[in-house]
Amino acid sequence: MRSNVNTFYRISLSMILMSVSSTTWAQDRANAKSATATANAPASVITPTAATTTPATTTPATTTAATKAPVISKPALTVTTVKASSGEWPLKLSANGNIAPWQEAVVGAEVNGLRLIDVKVNVGDEVKKGQILAVFETESVLADIALVKANLAESEAALAEAQANAERARQLQNTGAISAQQISQYLTAESTARARIASSQAQLRQQNLRLKYARVVAPDAGVISARGATLGSVAPAGMELFRMVRQNRLEWRAEVTATEIARIKSAKSVTVIPANGSPIRGTVRTIAPTSDPQTRNTLVYVDLPAGSDARSGMFARGEFDLGASDAISVPQQSVVVKDGFSYIFRVGTDNRVVQTRVQTGRRSSDMIEITSGLKPDSVLVATGAGFLNDGDLVGIINTTAKASK
Repeated sequence: MRSNVNTFYRISLSMILMSVSSTTWAQDRANAKSATATANAPASVITPTAATTTPATTTPATTTAATKAPVISKPALTVTTVKASSGEWPLKLSANGNIAPWQEAVVGAEVNGLRLIDVKVNVGDEVKKGQILAVFETESVLADIALVKANLAESEAALAEAQANAERARQLQNTGAISAQQISQYLTAESTARARIASSQAQLRQQNLRLKYARVVAPDAGVISARGATLGSVAPAGMELFRMVRQNRLEWRAEVTATEIARIKSAKSVTVIPANGSPIRGTVRTIAPTSDPQTRNTLVYVDLPAGSDARSGMFARGEFDLGASDAISVPQQSVVVKDGFSYIFRVGTDNRVVQTRVQTGRRSSDMIEITSGLKPDSVLVATGAGFLNDGDLVGIINTTAKASK
């Protein structure tokens, strides 16, 4: 064991000595190469001091001349300009709401226990007042009418007999030939026969009404919006068979806030734009007398013309025409939005721009109203405003003209 340890130490010591010898040999060789290179170097390389220090006296003069040269600024961007314009703009109030029928009519079954044998209309059909929509079977009703007529005839015959008996009793009343009780019976029989006839006549009218109601007719002109009638079904009385939009009239129910409702008056013109994008001209018919307790909005009912592209149940937005007012306007491309605020760039006499914060209002086509922060006839950057910063120098390539709507 000890011999192995000694062997390990000897091997390690030999490796250390070899490493030190190699390092020493490499250093000696490097030093020799360096000395040889120094001895063989040319004179111009060995003594460069005089050549490099001689022109130092001319350096300050060159630097001073460069410092005094004029600095020419280049425009940050070439832009077009426009003047802000002032004029009358229409006052409009925007609102949202649903399109609904002006009035709906529910057509139901008025007879009980009859089978539906014919349905003549479907959803979307235009109907006229009194037009037949559906037909129930009438065989049982006709049978009941025949039975009631027979009972009526029997009651009429009984009345004739009772009237004759009552007339004879009245003639013999003062003679004492018959008792007062019999006279009373004859007179009562006459009254009973009259009552039976009235009852039979009422039953006959009832059955005639059932026969009439077996034909379901439209209560008014309009368009069928829903159909619940099924061929062959036995409908109970009161069951909804059809639903129709009366006179095919629709209305837009706009929701207007409490702060704006006072600006709207009846008969005002309204532009309604449904989901398909086709504008429809409507008229304010009435304003709801109460507001919704949850949303605090008030409904404004706007009549829409018949035959428009609007459909019941559509969501639509609209604008109420409230007149006109003076406004300062600029092209929308002149307005830059930064950090949630709107800015425009005014061009000064030195062609440098001044970033100005403004408040925007109404929009019309490609123009936007400036409500504050800008004076009329101010010269603004029209194109390229989004690439500028406050104080930038710009180049102008056009003659300034006023913005127009």
